[in-house]
Order: sequence, then C-alpha cells, then structure tokens
Amino acid sequence: MARRPVFMPKFEGGHLVEEQSFDFVWSSGFAESQKRKNVAALHDAARQRGLRHVLEISSKSDEEVGRRLSAFSLKIEVEGVEYPLESVYQGSKVFESCGPSSQIYEFTPREAKRFVRELNCGRLIGFEFEGQRYPLSPKNAFYDWLYIRALVKHADWIGKYVSYDGYTDIEFNPEKQVNCQARAFAEYKSLAAKAQLDQAAHDFRYFSSLLPPI
Repeated sequence: MARRPVFMPKFEGGHLVEEQSFDFVWSSGFAESQKRKNVAALHDAARQRGLRHVLEISSKSDEEVGRRLSAFSLKIEVEGVEYPLESVYQGSKVFESCGPSSQIYEFTPREAKRFVRELNCGRLIGFEFEGQRYPLSPKNAFYDWLYIRALVKHADWIGKYVSYDGYTDIEFNPEKQVNCQARAFAEYKSLAAKAQLDQAAHDFRYFSSLLPPI
C-alpha cells in the first residue's frame, strides 16, 4: 500500500490549497506502465471519496494537458531567453561552497538534476535568481514561485481548458520530498481565482507570505 496526496485549490479564505491523502495499492517498478497504474489507482481512491475529476501533472500523466504542465515541459523566461523550468530551479541553487550555476539553465532537466546531484558543495543554503537571493523557508516557496511565474503567460489557455477538482504528482512522496508541481499548480489556480496571480508572480515576498511556514 501507499499513501499520496491530492491538492485542491481553495477559492475562499486565507489558504491557497487543501490537501487530502489517499491509500491505494502501489505497483512497484520503474516502467512507465507501472507509474501510470499508480496514477490510476490514486485517482480511483480519490473518486471514491468524491473527487471525480483529478489531473496528474507530470510526464506520467495520461492526459496531454498534464504532461504539458510538468516542470520538465514548462519553460521560464530569464533575461529574454526561455529555459526549462526545472533546469533554472537547479541552476539557482546556492550551496555552502558553490552556486548558483546559471550555465545549468541550458541543460536538459534530467541533465541539470543529475549534475547538481553529483556536486559536492555542502548543504543547500538558499537560491539566487536574476541577481536576487531567496531563502529556503518556506521550504517549497522558491520552487512554487518559479513554477507559477512560468504559467502566467499561459493564463488564458489554462483558464479555458484546465479545471479539475484536484491535482496529483505520482512521483511526489511527502515523506521524502518538499517540492511538488501538483501543489504549485493548485496554488496557481487559487491565486488566479482570487485575483492575486499577478502580484504573487512578481513579488516573491508577497507569494511566500501566503504559504504555510513548512
């Protein structure tokens, strides 16, 4: 068995996202087919609890829109040039003895993750992006903020075509990881509904003030 969360945008109140976790039978293995089985099992468990329309946001999604919204597919503009979102996130990391490494922006997302994983530069102490420093707390703030910034130019398309009860990322294990593109997208939907999107996308402090201090 496994337990994974579904993230739902909140359109009223102070919080941006509501999270519910569901138990389901986990299909082990690294094959694409096994991961899609897990997506289907998680979504079935959510449907049994009333969440009828759930979108997987990752390269493992059965739906094209879910794959297009993956951090591995999205691009973010930096000084007039578009780079893969995941590569920009990895290249913005600052460690005790190295970083940031803006040359990583030009790597593919998988190359960027592998390169940073193999660095021996001590612990992560923050982020630097476009000449500005960003803190580690809230833990998911910088990643989510970059993701939301990447989505702003697609706001009209998202508003027309992407409306679900909740969002998942089957690769996200809350016991081991902090960042989750499904949670970031749910935050985006909430911000858009509350007319806070533009301010949050352009003001990191404002955006981070809306997040719980995890």
